[in-house]
Amino acid sequence: MNMIWRNSISCLRLGKVPHRYQSGYHPVAPLGSRILTDPAKVFEHNMWDHMQWSKEEAAAARKKVKENSAVRVLLKEQVKYEREASKYWDTFYKIHKNKFFKDRNWLLREFPEILPVDQKPEEKARESSWDLVNTSATNCFSRMHCPTMPEEKNHYEKSSGSSEGQSETESDFSNLDSEKHKKGPMKTGLFPGSNATFRILEVGCGAGNSVFPILNTLQNSPESFLYCCDFASGAVELIKSHSSYRAAQCFAFVHDVCDDGLPYPFPDGILDVILLVFVLSSIHPDRMQGVVNRLSKLLKPGGMLLFRDYGRYDKTQLRFKKGRCLSENFYVRGDGTRAYFFTKGEVHSMFCKASLDEKQNLVDRRLQVNRKKQVKMHRVWVQGKFQKPLHQTQNSSNMVSTLLSQD
Repeated sequence: MNMIWRNSISCLRLGKVPHRYQSGYHPVAPLGSRILTDPAKVFEHNMWDHMQWSKEEAAAARKKVKENSAVRVLLKEQVKYEREASKYWDTFYKIHKNKFFKDRNWLLREFPEILPVDQKPEEKARESSWDLVNTSATNCFSRMHCPTMPEEKNHYEKSSGSSEGQSETESDFSNLDSEKHKKGPMKTGLFPGSNATFRILEVGCGAGNSVFPILNTLQNSPESFLYCCDFASGAVELIKSHSSYRAAQCFAFVHDVCDDGLPYPFPDGILDVILLVFVLSSIHPDRMQGVVNRLSKLLKPGGMLLFRDYGRYDKTQLRFKKGRCLSENFYVRGDGTRAYFFTKGEVHSMFCKASLDEKQNLVDRRLQVNRKKQVKMHRVWVQGKFQKPLHQTQNSSNMVSTLLSQD
């Protein structure tokens, strides 16, 4: 433990990156706060953290996925789900409004980068330092005892980001955007939030389950501005009609992130933070890399993209029935909305290809318990933090100097 303490303190002292970005370790709370040490007590709580998968459980999960993906949805139906994706989500929000998802009050604990640096209290910084030391021990434990799924190794090269190795059904989606009218980039000047000094964008904001916890936190930070977008117009209307919506500090707009020719209501390179939480999984795998590439351009040098989404073999994936599989690890629900299930390797590959530096990339394995029915369910999520390199500032300055010297 003393060695872990010394190594962690050395990292904090020697690191050139600000402390808030040193997030490679598994956070203690809420991800690592409750460890099951006695199997007999499994039904004493609703959720257990850092769960270890036995070989039998891992094999059963692989078998279940193989079974439920044996029958694929017909191409005609797949194209319909892709073309009418916004319609399905619009219908979803018309039915459920803002009652389906709970507010994500855990966001600031997992992603303190949402706050401007000067708003983060010193107490929080000291607490984070102690968390960093504590989680080193947890990570050592996890690395020693948690088996790695074979599918997590180099899977991304086979399944996503390239049409090589994919079926003709999957590659057909890459041409859908050519049917849309491409609009030119937005001209710089006055725009919503142009006077702000700290800007956040939440992609796929839904009914505002992240928006309003963030806005409540930013009340004492008037120099901060929050953008939020969704391609379901019904979801955006729910946010704008909410009593806590403040147009002076928030701008909600309809946007399809898959249309890389559609301009954002602000220039590229101005965002400090992009929040991408349980959104990328609803997009066809052939389009994910393009979405991440485009979002990367919106960040300023040093800006952070914060990611959390479904992991491979999450209970949601195991519950799909035969005939709901669109392509490998990609499914459609009964209401027409879709879900993909990631590995840590896929996430790493996607964001690094978008020229972002990995600051955190972890698999969060938990055991969810229904105490009344005595049922145990494995939850798997992938969480990552990716930073736009700071050196791009120097490159831009050099470019400006070159142009001036030519004049």
